[in-house]
Amino acid sequence: MSPKPPLLMLLTNPALRCLEHVGDLYDLRHEPAPGIRAALCAGIGFDAAMMDAAPDLQMISLAEVGYDRIDVDYARVRRIAVTNTPDVLTDDVADLAIGLMLAVARRLPANDLYVRQGRWAAEGPPPLARRASGRRIGVLGLGRIGQAIATRAAPFASEIGYFSRRPRSEAADYLYFDDPVALAAWAEILVVAVSGGPATAGLVDWRVIEALGPDGMLINISRGSVVNEAELVAALQAGRLGSAGLDVFAHEPHVPEALLGMDNVVLMPHQASATRETRKAMADLALANLAAFFAGEPLLTPI
Repeated sequence: MSPKPPLLMLLTNPALRCLEHVGDLYDLRHEPAPGIRAALCAGIGFDAAMMDAAPDLQMISLAEVGYDRIDVDYARVRRIAVTNTPDVLTDDVADLAIGLMLAVARRLPANDLYVRQGRWAAEGPPPLARRASGRRIGVLGLGRIGQAIATRAAPFASEIGYFSRRPRSEAADYLYFDDPVALAAWAEILVVAVSGGPATAGLVDWRVIEALGPDGMLINISRGSVVNEAELVAALQAGRLGSAGLDVFAHEPHVPEALLGMDNVVLMPHQASATRETRKAMADLALANLAAFFAGEPLLTPI
């Protein structure tokens, strides 16, 4: 068996535990790792103190698309290359966004529970749901995933609108909004698909939520930090927002207790990319970036 390369592993994502054979596991919050040249990271942050615990570190291969938990600015100062896994999870994340729309509008989890609890036979039909098709759908962030969501939603939406920093030439058939509040006021369903990080923290605040209104639906498959969670919960409790489908939360894996009893909210445990096929593709790309690094070749997906 060939010796392991000077690689450390930072893995809290159970679906990627298959990668553990590649290198040695370290906890940089408690132990230094001199001599380590590269790190494979998934499901955990990587801050400046952790980088300093690995003084010889030259590369971080992130087995995720979002890199808001990585101190990229400090990595640049240290001249540490960082790669991620874009594209390979786009389809699965977009699929889940559409699934959440349908699940919320048609009350799929609530009605499933209604049947399982015997309430259909005992109480008669459940409350009416909402139509999913023919509604105005706004996409907050039209990157790779946002575009994939819009493409899937277009056949059954009445119109598609989007917010981004500038109009996108490839989205000429969609309505462009330069303000999230204006998009929310126009939309009946708002899908949050922007990247996480300081620039978008709290972007969906009470103003956006109030603009979406008591008949509006909020879908979040981006990061929990993008939505002001306390204001979201308060709006749902007061009926100022109609419904929500949430795959991400501010303090994962902890979910606000108030959401657990709401049958107009569908909750997922951060599963947008959680298919066997996509997790394998993410692992393969992360390993390919590492192989390129150790071979002295150009990295495949540098940030």
